[in-house]
This record gives sequence, structure tokens and C-alpha cells, in this order.
Amino acid sequence: MSVQIEVPIHIGGRTFEVACQKGEEQFLLSAAGLLDSEAQVLVQQIGRMPEARMLLMAGLMLADKTAGLEERLREAEDRMIALQGEIDRLRSAPPPEPERVEVPVIPDDVTDGLAEIAARIESLADTVDEKLKVG
Repeated sequence: MSVQIEVPIHIGGRTFEVACQKGEEQFLLSAAGLLDSEAQVLVQQIGRMPEARMLLMAGLMLADKTAGLEERLREAEDRMIALQGEIDRLRSAPPPEPERVEVPVIPDDVTDGLAEIAARIESLADTVDEKLKVG
């Protein structure tokens, strides 16, 4: 057997006693906090108004926000389904053909010529070093 308890909630500067199941107080207080936020906006913009009107308008403002969030959720879910379909399509597609890449090869006679030039440069550098030491 569930036990009902009375919980005080504050909305738009007014306090209400609301019954809920024991253990659900935090959910009720959280929901009341959302409703109070909307009621506070109304109180700031319009000022004091009859309790029923304040609760109705605050509830409608929350419903409008909820409808907007539900629409955004539907759009996000549709986008997710489309992206999942694209992922599945890409996973099931055959892999692309390997791309042929050609790397230029330096001919042996050019390599040999460069090695001979490097050897001559080293020899000239040694000769210059020796002449600088002697002089």
C-alpha cells in the first residue's frame, strides 16, 4: 500500500499543499520549480494576478516550451536515423579500389653523377682547409 504525503510547493510567490506518493517528493519539487520559473516571469511582467490565471498561463508557457523541445527531439531523432542509415550503407559498401601511386625513380647514372660531384666538392673542401692551415 502506497502512502500519500502532503508537500508544500511554492509557485509565483504562493504556497500550495500538494499530495504525492512517498518517495516522489523530489520529482514534485522539481516540476514545481519549473512551473514557478514561468510564474515568476509572469509576475515580473504582469504583476499579481488571480491564482488560477497565473497557474494556467505558467502551465501554457511550459507546454509551449515542451512542444518546442519535442519538435527538436523529433528532428534530432530523424537526423540520427538518417545518419545511421548512411553509416550502415557505408559499412556494407565494397571497399574502394586501391589507388595507384607512382613514385619517381632517380636513374642510376644521375645518382652516380651526384655522388661523383659530392666527392669532388669534399676533395676541394679538404684542399682549401689545408691551404688555410699552411697559410
